[in-house]
Amino acid sequence: MGFILILLVIQATILPMVFTGSHRPDFLLAAVVSAGLLFGKETAIGVGFFAGLFQDLASGNIFGLNLLPKMLVGYLFGLAERNVFKESILLPLFAVMAATVIQNLFTMFFLILSGYPVGIFEYLLHQIMPVAFFNMLAAIPVHYVIYHYSRRQVE
Repeated sequence: MGFILILLVIQATILPMVFTGSHRPDFLLAAVVSAGLLFGKETAIGVGFFAGLFQDLASGNIFGLNLLPKMLVGYLFGLAERNVFKESILLPLFAVMAATVIQNLFTMFFLILSGYPVGIFEYLLHQIMPVAFFNMLAAIPVHYVIYHYSRRQVE
């Protein structure tokens, strides 16, 4: 949980200074995906719960807008834990890209159900695609740290 808090602090304080636009990498999503791929669905759901909870509390947006999608992503990528080659560097890149799409589609669906006007095609092109690229970059260092932590747990 300490690593999640460190990522939250980085995401909430440093990234807004580096990325001046509305598109920023989501280190917490990368952590959820990596936890799922390396530890399985139970751990990833827990990581997704706390990452989403802390992100919702820090952002002041609609409560649950980050919590529910991150738990879903944790569950989905935790299902693949036994079927993936964990040492592959491409695995977290493509997994985080897919997770970004899943999370944002879920968020868009949640916003539409809540009555917020959302332009679906604009959201896909102007929100999901740029964020997916940044999240792929964020996946590398986050997965590296979590992978090395998981190797120490085995030894």
